[in-house]
Amino acid sequence: MFKWLKREKRAASGYTADVMAMRASYIGGSCGSAELTATVQACVSLWEGAFSLADVDGTDLLDRRTMALAARSLGLRGESVFLITGDGLLPCADWDLSTRGGLPKAYRLSVSEAGGATSQTALAAEVLHFRIGADPITPWAGQSPLRRAPLTASLLHEVESALRDVYRDAPIGSQIVPLPDNGGGEDWAGAFRGKRGKTLVIEGTAQAMAAGMHPLAEKKPDQLSPDLSRAMTAETLEAARDAICGAFGVLPGLFNPSTTGPMVREAQRHLAGWVLQPICELVAEEAAAKLGGKVLIDVGRPLQAFDAGGRARALSALIEAMGRSKELGLSPEQFNAALLAVNWGGGDNAM
Repeated sequence: MFKWLKREKRAASGYTADVMAMRASYIGGSCGSAELTATVQACVSLWEGAFSLADVDGTDLLDRRTMALAARSLGLRGESVFLITGDGLLPCADWDLSTRGGLPKAYRLSVSEAGGATSQTALAAEVLHFRIGADPITPWAGQSPLRRAPLTASLLHEVESALRDVYRDAPIGSQIVPLPDNGGGEDWAGAFRGKRGKTLVIEGTAQAMAAGMHPLAEKKPDQLSPDLSRAMTAETLEAARDAICGAFGVLPGLFNPSTTGPMVREAQRHLAGWVLQPICELVAEEAAAKLGGKVLIDVGRPLQAFDAGGRARALSALIEAMGRSKELGLSPEQFNAALLAVNWGGGDNAM
């Protein structure tokens, strides 16, 4: 049945390069190293939690576990693939595909098992392929937020790696302690019992004079700990974290230590309304095309990503308007025409 896949002739020039470019961030490019940072994992966890709470109508296959898997794969890889079977949806660890007219026609899938992965071949109608950030060059492949912001992701990884190396290798807490040269240096050295700095240098007057210090000048311990403030590591790290949060659609103020409740609610509305709900619409469209029937996915209601007070006031005004329309003798058509003027009537296609 699938022998035509083996007989299909692909263009030799550029095919391997296209596949490698499409899979570069997954295979191990430097832009994928930022996946290990806490900022990225926090943003992906927000996506995963929102998808697992989403209301799904029209199908039972997109359960909470499947939605959570899809969210994590979309956040880190930009696409997620599931094989449709009689027992449900099987998540695929890796895949290859053939296209015609820029649209996927068949897949070679790798399904993870406890004893090792198995390979299967399926038509496009048997596969749910969710993707975000697709471009006209490879419309069949998605791009993760990290791949769309590689410089920021690499900067975040490099700064955190540099700080890790400093705290691991630098003599933090080490001091140079000046002591007189008239003997007894060994006794003084034994008096320093705390060795958290791992390095303790005993300096005499002769060494101080050789270094250009007057022997009668006030002597005090000199720190060997590096001064990281001059490298602006704190500012660079904060800017990189904010940029990564912005790439994932998370307002940076959500992770601010001094944030307040209103800011948290605004961050939830922004994430649900401008990032996650459009992705859910893409997922619902793909599911409706492959599973049959209309599929609706909503993350706004479970996350309470709306102004509850504003909705209550709007509902009160709407009920009052309905009662006033009856008093004035308006017909349902006239009342609906008035509602359409403010995007409240049926058929205006407003969410």
